[in-house]
Parts: sequence; C-alpha cells; structure tokens
Amino acid sequence: MSAKDGVLPFTIEVVEDDASLTAHAGLPIVLETMRALSLSDGLNRTLGIRRRNSGATDAQKVEALVLLMAAGGDCVDDIEVLRADKGLMRLVGGLPSADVLLRFLYEFHDQRLIDQAQQQRPAGQVAYIPEQSAPLARLAGCNVALVHAVAEQTRVTRATLDHDATIQESHKRLSLPHYKGGRGYQPSVIHWAEQDLVLADEYRDGNVPAAMSNLPLIQRGFAALPTTITERFFRADTACYEEKILKWLAAPAREDGPPGTIGFSISADMSEGLRQVCAAVPEPSWQLYEERATETVMCADVEFTPGNWPKDAEPLRYVALRIRKKQGQLFASGYETKYLAVVSNRRDLTPVALVRWHWQKAGTIEAVHDVTKNEIGAAVPPCGRFGANAAWYRLSLLTYNVLSAMKWLALPPSMETARPKRMRFSLFSIAGRIVSHAGKLVLRIGREAEALAGLISARMRIAAVGLARIAAASA
Repeated sequence: MSAKDGVLPFTIEVVEDDASLTAHAGLPIVLETMRALSLSDGLNRTLGIRRRNSGATDAQKVEALVLLMAAGGDCVDDIEVLRADKGLMRLVGGLPSADVLLRFLYEFHDQRLIDQAQQQRPAGQVAYIPEQSAPLARLAGCNVALVHAVAEQTRVTRATLDHDATIQESHKRLSLPHYKGGRGYQPSVIHWAEQDLVLADEYRDGNVPAAMSNLPLIQRGFAALPTTITERFFRADTACYEEKILKWLAAPAREDGPPGTIGFSISADMSEGLRQVCAAVPEPSWQLYEERATETVMCADVEFTPGNWPKDAEPLRYVALRIRKKQGQLFASGYETKYLAVVSNRRDLTPVALVRWHWQKAGTIEAVHDVTKNEIGAAVPPCGRFGANAAWYRLSLLTYNVLSAMKWLALPPSMETARPKRMRFSLFSIAGRIVSHAGKLVLRIGREAEALAGLISARMRIAAVGLARIAAASA
C-alpha cells in the first residue's frame, strides 16, 4: 500500500480484547443518572419479571437497554457492540446478552389482553386498543417516579402537556396498515414541555385512528404530574377535538383529573359550519400572524359553538386562521385560501399570541417523536409481539427522559439543548484507559476531551443528587 492508494499509512493488527481500554468512557454517566434518581431501585422493587435469584436483575436488563439506546443502538442485537468493549464492561459491571434482553421484552406481552380487546370491540369495528399488561403498567409507574425525582430537583410549578401520535413503520407480519399507506404502529405520547419529559404513552396498532379514545391517556398524563404543580395547560391537534375531551378539560371539577383550571388549545376540525363562519369574518377583523415566502397567514376571533356544546357551559373560544397563497398560487385542493381554527378556553392571550402558543407544540412533542425515532431506536420494533414492541417503545421514551434529566441535573449549560447524537459524539464516545489504583478502578481520559465534555464535574453533580436523595429518604 502507498499514499497513492488513498490508504493511510498504518496497518491493523488484531489482538486479544483489551479490558484496559474503552471507546465509551462517558457512557456510564447514563447509568449513574438512573441510579442517582432511584430509577434502578424502583425497577427492581416493582417490575416483578425476574423469577429466580440468579442472572441479571430486572433493573440490570432495563439499564442495558437504556445504555444501548443512549449509545445509538436500534435493535437488541446491538448490545453485543457494547459487550465487546471490555473496558466498558469493567466500568458498568457487565451487560446481559441479546438473547436475555429479547426474552425480557417478551415478558411484557400478554396475548390474553389482545384476544380480550378483539372480542370486546363493537360489531363492525376493526380497530381496538388493548389494555396494557401488568409489567407494562409497572414500567410506566417507574417512569412516573423518575419524573417526580427530576421535578424534586428543578422545582418547576407550571406544566404544559402536549399530546401527539406518530407512525412507527414496521413490516412485521402482524403489523397493520396505517393511514399513510404503510404498515406499523401508531403510539400516542404525552410530553411535559417545561421539563422536557415524557409523562405517559399508549402503544397502538397502525390501524387505530388517531382520534380514538384519547381521554384515558390524557388523564394518565395529568395524573403523572407531581403535586407541586400549580398551573396546568394542554395542547393537541385535531385528534383531541372531541366533545368528551373538551368537556373534561373545560370543567374545573372534572372527574379522574386535577381540580381547577386547565388552559388548553386544540386544533379544531374544519366543519362546513365553522368554515362558513371563518369565511364571513370581515376584512378589518383579520390580524397579521405571519408573512411566509408563498403565503400570508392572518388570524381572528370568531363566534362559533359546536352543536353538542351544553348551553349552560362556558362558551369556548375559537380563533380562525386564514392562509392565502401569493401571486395566484393554489393549494392542492384548488383553492387559494385555506382556513384552520383553534379552540381554547384561554382568553388571556391575543389571537396572535394564542396561535403562537398553540403552534409551539411543534417544537416539543413533535421533536420528541423525531429524536426517539431517529436517534434512540424507537423507529424499529424488535419483534412481532405487540407487548414486547410496546415495551421497547416505552423504554425509548424512558431513555429520552434519562438523557433529559442528565441535561437538567449534570451537564454544562452548553449541552442544555443537545440531542442524543451530539451527546454521543462529545461525551459518550470519549476514549479512556482503565487502570487499578489502591484497589479502585481509575478511568483516564485526555485533557482536551475532558475540557470539552466536563465529565468529572457532571459525575460530581449526579453524585450530589444521589446523596441528597439518600439523605432525604433517611430523614
């Protein structure tokens, strides 16, 4: 070989695995975050999947899957890449094999619940939403405990909950067609915007309409909030434009939910009646919302009452949006004007401010879908078993929360908005050498790498969180 070949001037020599080196020196801080927030202890106490005292615990299996997703793996077999890093194995104490992890995921599947949901669906209805299995429900409870642990540290009192569903493509034999023409699943998620934490999710087959039975998930989302929250808000698209949801949100004395006001905004279905009301708005009443390259967006309050809204209930507020193409261009429908609308109970904001607040959802819950599917493995269901796929998806959301907690509690301000791929590049994938000194493991990393990552101070902050929680528990 020579420089003319384009090959760099070195050769590769294969040697025995070297447990004194690791290519993932920063990855153990993910594990330390889980343990400092008592997530791992909670998993061992509550999951109840492990049936014997030998082998990996439930917490160790979840920790392995979270480490796998944090490191960029998108299938169970990718755990072998981490297991091949013998230095990392010394730091974290080993990881279960791919076979062990896959069997663990199978434990979340309960075929009886699938059969029951199929039998109970109304005649002529194809779609159904099965109850979650007991292990899945317990995993959700562990996630709620993590949310509360983070909230204890940050002391946030305001919670804006955003709801949205996403398509998870899959060509597994048992996956079902979705509305975009492919096959897969369509899970829904509730996200806490201020804390950047996922509160609740519901795994669904691809053929389940996005508007089907969303209130129970919304109720679980609000129930997951810590008691320190004093201001509550909710945002969603047209999937939640439903009488039952609107009445629940608007009623201060709602059933199965927190008392008091929930300020909400939901994209409204553009019925013919609502469209006529929007089209009748006089020109002076429209306010400029945004000038786009090819469109002009205006907004205005409109008087509209859904036909089934109780006469004795407080009227809802409707804000109309008028989007017009410039220079004679047309929408795909053939019209130059398109109308949208937002329904809300918030009257403290101008029409422009309300729409802007409502559309901020695109930067929260939709970003969660983007990150989890493209950077944390949520896009690839591991098998054909519904419950196992639901567990994999929920674990991807748990991973999202752990990484978000790390940013809040340990990482420097420069990493506050870091996505997982940046965290891998600048923190998790630091090279390190491991030596033993006075009976303890010492991880040596380069001075410049440490200056960029701030790993030492991050571990000290995480350790302080863990010690504070231990002190609080023993007080």
